[in-house]
Amino acid sequence: MSWSKLKQQLEGFLSPALHGRVEYRAPGYRYLPDKSGICYISVDKKNILNMTDKTNPIRWYKNELEIKNDPSIQIPITHDDIEAVRAGAKGPVPEDRLIVMARSRKSSEHAKALMLAQAALSKSDFNVTASKFLITPIEESLESNDILMNVLALVDKRVGKKRILGMAEKMEFKHPVVRYFYELRRGAL
Repeated sequence: MSWSKLKQQLEGFLSPALHGRVEYRAPGYRYLPDKSGICYISVDKKNILNMTDKTNPIRWYKNELEIKNDPSIQIPITHDDIEAVRAGAKGPVPEDRLIVMARSRKSSEHAKALMLAQAALSKSDFNVTASKFLITPIEESLESNDILMNVLALVDKRVGKKRILGMAEKMEFKHPVVRYFYELRRGAL
């Protein structure tokens, strides 16, 4: 599909509250078949979803340790998480140590998921993912592990106010760029 047609279809699904604020851009064209074109999403004329831009306001993680040490990521621990650690421990472990172990285990899982999603985004071609988004049900796009699919779904007009407000808890575990677009959409309601 040509870029102009793809852009037109994506803008057709854009929430009315975000018209004029969110833009899909492709400043360069693809001349060589083995090189992907540069595409990004801008909000209020600022590039937001572009990993190669050094002035990008969204933090892109370089390793799992950065994610674990990021104070903005709060990972809640449930009783089931603590019990899973207790079952795996050999012998008695103090309760406060179980909580630390459960938090460490859960933050490692979360970091691996974020790094995997981030790596998939850097390898993917915007056009391919956007075309896939157009044929995928909105529920699947919202639940996807693909960062770009999440972003496109969050700015979509098919996602209503009630669903946006009900997703607050799930957004805590998403990549910062997905949380940015979630806050943008929630603020535009």
